[in-house]
Amino acid sequence: MRLLPLLAITAVLSSAHAHADELDDKIAREMARRHVPGVSVLVIRDGKVIKEKGYGYANVEHNVPVDEKTVFQSGSVGKTFTAALVMLLAEDGKLSLDDPISRHLANTPPEWAGITIRHLLTHTSGLGDPYTVLDFRKDYEDEELIALEARIPVLFAPGERFSYSNMGYHLLGFICNKAGGKFYADQLQERIFAPLGMGTRIISEADIVPHRAAGYEWKDGALRNQSWVAPKLNTTADGSLYLTARDLAKWDRALYGDAILNARIRAASWTPPKLANGRASGYGYGWEIDERNGHRLLSHGGSWQGFKSQISRYVDDKFTVIVLANSASARPGKFADMVAGHFMPALAVAPAKAIPDTSPAVAARLRTAIASLIANKQPAGLTPAVAKVFEPATVARFSTGLKELGELKSSELLSHKDEAGASSYRYRFIFAGDVLIVTCQINQEGQISALRMFPE
Repeated sequence: MRLLPLLAITAVLSSAHAHADELDDKIAREMARRHVPGVSVLVIRDGKVIKEKGYGYANVEHNVPVDEKTVFQSGSVGKTFTAALVMLLAEDGKLSLDDPISRHLANTPPEWAGITIRHLLTHTSGLGDPYTVLDFRKDYEDEELIALEARIPVLFAPGERFSYSNMGYHLLGFICNKAGGKFYADQLQERIFAPLGMGTRIISEADIVPHRAAGYEWKDGALRNQSWVAPKLNTTADGSLYLTARDLAKWDRALYGDAILNARIRAASWTPPKLANGRASGYGYGWEIDERNGHRLLSHGGSWQGFKSQISRYVDDKFTVIVLANSASARPGKFADMVAGHFMPALAVAPAKAIPDTSPAVAARLRTAIASLIANKQPAGLTPAVAKVFEPATVARFSTGLKELGELKSSELLSHKDEAGASSYRYRFIFAGDVLIVTCQINQEGQISALRMFPE
């Protein structure tokens, strides 16, 4: 008797495979490799949807497949809407981007005196993030969260450099509450979501949300439900929205016209600010600004509570890829690159080629640093600023993630550049279970002044 449902499932899977194209096969393999239950993909070219498909399951426990109605969490893709609301309030004359944030928020610390709204928008404020002191199970009132975040040390002077800060967008939400006279999410509903016919809304686990996907994490070799956080922490303006791929398609379409943001605002939003050293940052007002093989790219990714998201807009080509996934281990940017290269070969990302390693001692040092992280220890030889980043909670997260990659097999140098005061290196580290890109800077004192690791 048990064979009948098994045979039925096998028949369905065989049929699906028979009709799958090359791209579907690639997506399925990446999902299996990264233990991703479900993915939604939507592709737009010249204003028309050329691919819309759900893969896998929105809910594993109930065997609910992903389809065009599946609702995911936005993660930081929600920052694109927060930034738009700030710009709309500026148009209303209710705030100025050059206002010090203390003009709109009470009891800010003296260290924040030089921080403006513009600095928050562009992640050039010098603010860090509160996750080392935040209690994810506490419902903070706005004033409580601001007071807690005021205790986080400022990393650098405003405008000095770029450093991504969710805390900065928390504060933007609180500023929008004050300037707009109501909760920022209600303003988004009135000014963006409803006019565009979007079903996007603030996260609420208590509400009945049709077609809501479950979020998942891969831990200790098993799929688990997303970690729970207090309801108020799911309402901050750094990216706490429910949405579908179709919702983001409507947002993409609106950004080619004046329906929400006029041409002047759009141009300003996609112009990277100059840092103190005169170089342009790679982030405007709620958008990452980059290029891919000479094609201009405006994008944003997101990660929160067992969900990952990506919107990649090749604006001069009028080509957009949207990816939503319900797994913390998903790499939506890789899915988006895979999809983009399939439909537009000119956008295909070629793996970086290895070059001769004339500084093997640096690679050895990075292998030692990785071994320290796996052992749940802070690597030696960090500058004080980098040591602050690799505090115990961060080291513990790295330890868990690196252990899951298995044995380190080899490494190869991809680039090396000597600049004033530092040498920069980019490596490919090949583990049994995955491949990491590891970048670092070594300063004149021989200290590690920057260290990043991310999947290739």
